Amino acid sequence: MKNYDVTGMSCAACAARIEKAVGKVEGVESCAVNLLTNSMSVEGVASEKDVIRAVKAAGYGAKPKKADGGISGDGEVKKLAKRLAASVSVLLVLMYFSMGHMMFGFPVPPIFENHIFLGFFEAAAALAVMIINGKFFTSGVRALFSGAPNMDTLVATGSAAAFIYSAAELVLMIIASNNGDAEAVMKYAMNLYFESAAMIPTLITVGKLLEAVSKGRTTSAIKGLMKLAPATATVLKDGAETVVKASDLAVGDVIIVRQGESLAADGVITEGEAAVNESALTGESVPADKAAGDDVFTATIVMSGYIKVRVVKTGGDTMLSQIIKTVSEASSTKAPMARTADKVAAVFVPVVMALAALTFAGWLIAGKDAAFAVARAISVLVISCPCALGLATPVAVMVASGVGAKNGILYKTAAAMEALGRVENVALDKTGTVTEGSPKVTDIIAYGSDENGLLRLAASLESKSEHPLAKAITEKGKGLELKESKDFKAFTGNGLFALIEDALTVGGNRLFVEKYADIPKDALKKAEALSEEGKTPLFFARGGHFEG
Repeated sequence: MKNYDVTGMSCAACAARIEKAVGKVEGVESCAVNLLTNSMSVEGVASEKDVIRAVKAAGYGAKPKKADGGISGDGEVKKLAKRLAASVSVLLVLMYFSMGHMMFGFPVPPIFENHIFLGFFEAAAALAVMIINGKFFTSGVRALFSGAPNMDTLVATGSAAAFIYSAAELVLMIIASNNGDAEAVMKYAMNLYFESAAMIPTLITVGKLLEAVSKGRTTSAIKGLMKLAPATATVLKDGAETVVKASDLAVGDVIIVRQGESLAADGVITEGEAAVNESALTGESVPADKAAGDDVFTATIVMSGYIKVRVVKTGGDTMLSQIIKTVSEASSTKAPMARTADKVAAVFVPVVMALAALTFAGWLIAGKDAAFAVARAISVLVISCPCALGLATPVAVMVASGVGAKNGILYKTAAAMEALGRVENVALDKTGTVTEGSPKVTDIIAYGSDENGLLRLAASLESKSEHPLAKAITEKGKGLELKESKDFKAFTGNGLFALIEDALTVGGNRLFVEKYADIPKDALKKAEALSEEGKTPLFFARGGHFEG
């Protein structure tokens, strides 16, 4: 699958037109355009030049998406915000002198009492707003003449119709004034709709700004995934450590990762042991114990230990990059329901334009004047925008894939996501993916003393460890008076020991603790039963005696 950035789209009709044009290119098996992310995914053997040529022929722009290309929307939001601010500034002045003065008697300079001067002022202000929002008109007219009218065509037609009709009324005002017909001048003055011509593109720009902000929010999950990887890494060269940019790492480099640091590339451990938190990739909340020869991945965090890693994959080849690619492609694919919506949107604009024409003709036939008919036709054009229809399903897909990614759930296609909505029962073979993400103490079985005594001993021993299981024990032991531990040492994947009140105290898995104390058979049976419940038994001993 090849991915492209597409420019010039304004509604679902645009996306449908591009899909249709690219679909006709020889060698293209399928094409999916995402209006939300302004992207296109193409499957097949067609060359990039042919695909881009087809998009340009349809009246839009396209370029191959960069391998590390992120999702941006901040620039679009800023442009629209500036455009809206300029539009509103002019529109407020226009509304003050037209609606404010004419309807509510707001004070104005004497010259504005002249209806013809006021008409020319309104025309100039409306024209200024239309020029500020010229993109609607250039895009709409181009789409109309290319035989594929879009939402911009509706906006341009509605605004232009109000302006042209008002301009015609202004000409009639001048003629009536020259004839000394004051009554006719007043009548024509009441039929000016210059404020509507300016209001239409301004209100649509508000919608465009909200849409752009929505895009930014719904793509934040993918941006969050991109930020998981560290910006720098510590490389070992000729026995010296050097901090370099993660993007400068090459296959074969040896990097050093200490406790609390995250990996900047995929690789293989060459030296050392560590407990690595891989929850960002696997969903498992308990760190994986790693040693020499084990694979480690970008953005995973070393919770304890020290390792040297030989880089195997960098940049777009890492597992994290593949996850980002999977999430991005899922948002670019179309769910069956989205394809249905696109088919409707593709014919929506011409149907609306036809209905607007029928509305205009119908009111004229019914005996209403042209001003009344024009106002109703413009209402049909402006209100009947297919944007909500075209954006609803892409936004739903993007939000669902983004929320899923944050929780470790990845969708490969939007069709799979839609199918999941109809699922009633789910079977999972991993416990980590359905937990809260942090272990908690559930059972305390004491042998050497009471439960509080065992908990105090365990918390005193684990207090110096960064392991999630250790943190769960110290959290449970909050409020207890802990004992000082000396000569603390942790053994990755096994356990730890320390001197507490001059007695060697150990904790960890069964095989580790059995080296220091005999574990009763009934304790082993209870531990086995707890394991079958999905729990992790930790054994503790002190001074050669099993504690619980």
